[in-house]
Amino acid sequence: MATVDVVIPVYNEEHVLAESVATLRQFLSKGFHHKWRILIADNASTDSTLAVAQELAQKHANVASLHIPQKGRGRALKASWLGSAADIVSYMDVDLSTDLTAFPLLIEAIASEGYHIATGSRLSQASDIRRSLKREVLSRGYNVMIKALFFTRFSDAQCGFKALSRQAVRTLVPLVENNDWFFDTELLILAEKAGYPVKDIPVRWLEDPDTRVHIGKTVWQDIRGLARLRLRRPWRAVKVGP
Repeated sequence: MATVDVVIPVYNEEHVLAESVATLRQFLSKGFHHKWRILIADNASTDSTLAVAQELAQKHANVASLHIPQKGRGRALKASWLGSAADIVSYMDVDLSTDLTAFPLLIEAIASEGYHIATGSRLSQASDIRRSLKREVLSRGYNVMIKALFFTRFSDAQCGFKALSRQAVRTLVPLVENNDWFFDTELLILAEKAGYPVKDIPVRWLEDPDTRVHIGKTVWQDIRGLARLRLRRPWRAVKVGP
């Protein structure tokens, strides 16, 4: 039995946080065969998200909260994962857009199948996805660009549904420069180029209309991030080992 931290990075999510944590707690309490903890990582919320997170942590022994004073999903994940003592760390978006039935498969890829990193894939043929045509075209085009530049095998760089072993966290996360939305892409490219195969998990996914992602700004950040990785190739400094 492994210990698993489930991180939920949040920014101004007071309206949905308590309900999402309740849904996740109920799911994990029924048939999930590992010792788990939910960690709410608040990064610089300006509403009452932090207060809600702290209240949930006081109410439930298997819920904890962490406050990061600066914005950025990548920054929240770095702080949460590097500070974790769990065997496996993971994260999912607070809107629970990805159906939770895929979560045990994500964890078992690491706990039982020998992978060090696993990710949900909305672009797998076995996935069931509901989202706008614009988001679909952008996502597919972006992932084609990644494959063309880096010859990677994973199919979906941006799905907010990932898990890593403690070894992968210690080896890869300190090398990830981006602290925002590009964090996921940079992590997966680093992992695969450094010799960690990435397990794709098909998912059911429903687009949240209340997304915090600003598409134009994110696309430009992604392009700059890909160019940086292409030029610097930071995976050359990675030594995969026990």
